[in-house]
Amino acid sequence: MTLSNWSGNALLLVLSAGAAWAQTGVLSVQEPAKLVVKRTENPSQVLKLTMKPGYHTNSNKPTEAYLIPLKLTWEAAGPLEVAEIVYPTAKLEKYAFNEKPISVFGGEFEIVTKFKRAANPALGPGFLTGKLRYQACNDKECLPPKTVEIKLPLLIQ
Repeated sequence: MTLSNWSGNALLLVLSAGAAWAQTGVLSVQEPAKLVVKRTENPSQVLKLTMKPGYHTNSNKPTEAYLIPLKLTWEAAGPLEVAEIVYPTAKLEKYAFNEKPISVFGGEFEIVTKFKRAANPALGPGFLTGKLRYQACNDKECLPPKTVEIKLPLLIQ
């Protein structure tokens, strides 16, 4: 093998490894729009998510103790407090690795966070930081759990 053939094969191997790595990103989170909060308002924010076809994530309330739930959390400090996080209705699906159907989310779905405005928040722009933890799986295997950081731009009026 010549040096040019070896370097071409090495480059192909590196590019193939990069493509395999990119395929592990099976959940996409749409960047949230700026949340404008008026003086007397307790706002809500919708987080839009999409699973790659053929994949699912466990719901926020898995049917088996060993399954890792999808969970959205927001930082505690800030002009807004979390009043409630509303997850979509999960689907019960049967997979070969489990005798019973499991509770999952797949395709496009939304998580709604209902916030409560703090008593005297600082007015002006800012943002909240959240974390979305999930584990993506297909019908044969589960990928390692991931945590995605969510930045929610705010304008407090």
